Formats: sequence, C-alpha cells, structure tokens
Amino acid sequence: MKNGRMKSRVFMLSALGVLVFALSACVVAPGRGGGLEVVPVLPTVVELDMEPYYTYSGYVYYYSGDRWLYSTSRNGPWTELPRSHWPRETRRRGWERHEH
Repeated sequence: MKNGRMKSRVFMLSALGVLVFALSACVVAPGRGGGLEVVPVLPTVVELDMEPYYTYSGYVYYYSGDRWLYSTSRNGPWTELPRSHWPRETRRRGWERHEH
C-alpha cells in the first residue's frame, strides 16, 4: 500500500511541476469577465511588417517602440506585456533592426 501512495505523490508532484513550467511561459492576467486569462509569451524573434501588430496564438500584440501591449482584438482594450515576456529581438521588414 505504501508503494501505491508513493507513486501517487510522485505523479502529483510531476503534474504540478509541468503546470508551473507551462505557466512560467505565459502571462496570467485578469480576464474581461472575471477569472484569469493565460496569454502566450512572444517567440524569441518577432518580425513585423509596416504595421506594429503581431498576431500569435489568438492574441494581438502591439509594439510601440518602447513597450509591448497585448489584447484579444486590434481594438483593445490593451494590457502591457511584462518586459520579461518580450521577444529578444524585434525586426521590421524594410526598417532598422531593434534589439532587446
């Protein structure tokens, strides 16, 4: 019986570890209708066209040159993305290269 409990604890701790790792790669923010919203972190390199919008995993990200914002729509409302979740590099086609 002890062995079964031990396996169960190991499984629970493993599942918890996976959940913590997965959420560390996301922004957890208050949702519009209450509750929480899990927002994916931007990839390491983001390439923008002439407009400063980037769509990724169901969210729209807006790059203003000194910060990143995110929303579920281009019309907002916009929420500031923590700097720790910005891409390392932001490229613009036909523009100068921006490094973070």
